[in-house]
Amino acid sequence: MLAEIFKKYGSEYLERYQDQMSDEQFNTIRDIQACKTFATGITTYRCNKCDKFHTFYRSCGNRNCPLCQYYRSEQWLDKRLKEQLPGAYFMVTFTVPETLRPYLKGAQKIGYSALFKAATETLKKLLANPKYVGGDLPGFFGVLHTWGRQLQYHPHIHFIIPGGAFSTADGTWKKAHDGFLAPVHAMSKIFRAKFHDEMKKLDEERFINPDVWNISWNVNSQYIAAGGAGPVKYLAPYTFRAGISNSRIISVKDRKVTFRYKKKKSDRWRIITLDVMEFIRRFMQHVLPSGFMKIRYYGFMSVGCKIAIETIAAAVQKAYDYLLKMPKYIPTERPPMKCKHCGGQLEFFLTFVPGLMTYFAPD
Repeated sequence: MLAEIFKKYGSEYLERYQDQMSDEQFNTIRDIQACKTFATGITTYRCNKCDKFHTFYRSCGNRNCPLCQYYRSEQWLDKRLKEQLPGAYFMVTFTVPETLRPYLKGAQKIGYSALFKAATETLKKLLANPKYVGGDLPGFFGVLHTWGRQLQYHPHIHFIIPGGAFSTADGTWKKAHDGFLAPVHAMSKIFRAKFHDEMKKLDEERFINPDVWNISWNVNSQYIAAGGAGPVKYLAPYTFRAGISNSRIISVKDRKVTFRYKKKKSDRWRIITLDVMEFIRRFMQHVLPSGFMKIRYYGFMSVGCKIAIETIAAAVQKAYDYLLKMPKYIPTERPPMKCKHCGGQLEFFLTFVPGLMTYFAPD
């Protein structure tokens, strides 16, 4: 559905607003329009039973394309669940006030990176405090979202954090208090102050409405009971997708796009209808700068950490007075492609991409 909107109306949008668009936004529209067409190439498979050939158009691979990112999100979820620690988790969300949004929209690379830095330094500071946790090596990851439920611009970062931190001094796990990680009012003040300091250091403060520093910033902390995969599964669909999924789009008719959404803290679906040009505009404002990493890992979850996740997991288990039961990890298996004629398994034969070499399966 989303791809059809771009294929039908994307060129009109480019004609109207190309001068106001970034290269990444322009390329996103062109990539989505070309996705699953001959422009992106073909891949051919041969049935290992009846020898019939099956040819499919290739995906564009753009990280904003709704057709291309589902499998990547499944792979990401599998990896995160495999690394999941026993014990409770927290999902902490850092949100910026509306007054700051115009600056972030115009300086995305600088602004989003500063948000990550300010939020992670806030978490590290409070997790190291013995009053709350007291471990010098926490581990967590953050995912940047820039959209609200109606596709409006609403930048915020979700962090998934195990309920404690590792102490490198004695190799033990320092547990957070039951149901409590750190006070959100303290996180809010530190987050604001650290972002302010970063803006001063980068000489960016002059571009920001000064009222931003005198109002409260919102930080939310949600406790996730031990043994669940709730926060990771919540974030998985959003890690490699932007804004809105096809399942939320109800109809595209008479240049109007109708989709459903839920208000915060409500399970009731609501309906909104937008002009197709406005719908595309809202979608395009969530295209991130080229090369920007929207998912970042810190502490013992980072690639460079020398302490194995198995060591951390053993320390977590030892910190509890009872045996923590973890849900059985079952990796997602992508089913093999089947021949529609005889049910045999399809095997790769060749890939052709216009302008590039053709790749054949080895003999």
